[in-house]
Amino acid sequence: MNYDLEERTAVFGEKIINFVKSLPDSNINRPLMNQIIKSATSIGANYMEANQASSKKDFINKIRICQKEANETKHWVRMIATANSELKDYCRILWKEAHELTLIFAKINRSCKEN
Repeated sequence: MNYDLEERTAVFGEKIINFVKSLPDSNINRPLMNQIIKSATSIGANYMEANQASSKKDFINKIRICQKEANETKHWVRMIATANSELKDYCRILWKEAHELTLIFAKINRSCKEN
């Protein structure tokens, strides 16, 4: 199924939310859960802001934030996988999607700079 990027980032945020709901509540998981929710859900929020940007500079700035948040999400997925080794396989899927989003936003950023 093909999504537009706004939908894709929203679906990714929803997957992260549902994933976090399934994690055991522990002193190790709690801060990781908070961090990944913040970074993963802000990808879509910033992309929506980029689409309403008041200037090209504003658009590029929001796209850069999307890229950074997607990249940060990869880190938190890795930490959660380390803390919950039984979830490594699903974490690989989430990491891959965060990585693809990072690459997409990097490409958009480069394309804007070239034009």
